[in-house]
Amino acid sequence: MTLHASFTALAGQLNTAVVGQSRLCQQLLVALIADGHVLLEGPPGLAKTRAIKSLATLLDGSFHCLQFTPDLLPADLTGTEIFRPGSGEFHFEPGPLFHDFILADEINRAPAKVQSALLEAMAERQITVGKASYPLPRLFMVMATQNPLEHSGTFALPEAQLDRFLMHLKLDYPDPEAELAILSLARQEALAGLDPNPPAAATARIGRAAVFAARRAALELYLAPELAAYIVALVSATRQPAAIVPALAGQCRFGASPRGSIALERCARARAWLAGRDYVSPADIQSCAPDVLRHRIVMTYEGEVEGGTPDSVVNALIQSIAVP
Repeated sequence: MTLHASFTALAGQLNTAVVGQSRLCQQLLVALIADGHVLLEGPPGLAKTRAIKSLATLLDGSFHCLQFTPDLLPADLTGTEIFRPGSGEFHFEPGPLFHDFILADEINRAPAKVQSALLEAMAERQITVGKASYPLPRLFMVMATQNPLEHSGTFALPEAQLDRFLMHLKLDYPDPEAELAILSLARQEALAGLDPNPPAAATARIGRAAVFAARRAALELYLAPELAAYIVALVSATRQPAAIVPALAGQCRFGASPRGSIALERCARARAWLAGRDYVSPADIQSCAPDVLRHRIVMTYEGEVEGGTPDSVVNALIQSIAVP
């Protein structure tokens, strides 16, 4: 099986396990190939945790789920130094961050010190305990969830940490047809759980080498200079959107930094590679732009009062900036 065929099969298995969230499944694979972290936001019960666990199961890497709570400590993530009386020395005991895939469930329920520890891990791919720093696995990827409906006992993520997420995915409810399929799948899984000798699940895991090869292949895709300039024009327009769309005057406090341009290019490349093409198209850029930019745009109070959102700003810019 070719490299691309193996990822096509992976996408099919992921869509089978997570019904009614095809875009979520696609964007998770885009983030995997683009080598970035993902923030999932949506009401409870929309398969956020299930999607992340399913992806980790299909990948040949270690996985750990962290349930973020207000009493969590940085050492609960990073690990700590333990004194061994026998040798009279301190020994570092690695924490759960030393896994390939991390599910940070309800990430906004952790206090600032924990967010700081996670920020270093996401940004530098290392953690620091005392005077020593320890590198994290090369495949390290954080997939975090947060519930937008309940704010009691939560801590808003700082902009610096939000900017470290490659994409911010927003989930909506499935349509009635997909929900019927979800009912059927849930019943089948419940019956399988009652079977004392359930059949082994036939899943084809993708190894680390294949993931790294896919990342290299995506980086080697052809990106026309005109499309590179289009990415830069789209991202830089978020800083002064009124210059492109006068109706957006006074709506945005801050726009995306050059990190947004890098993220958009990487995601567009990954999407093109998953589609089986050897070049990036304008549709790849436009499809990824809302997920890449929505958490990098800070609205003004006046803009929010007028009903403006980062998504509306990005969509207005996409419609106004000419495609080369």
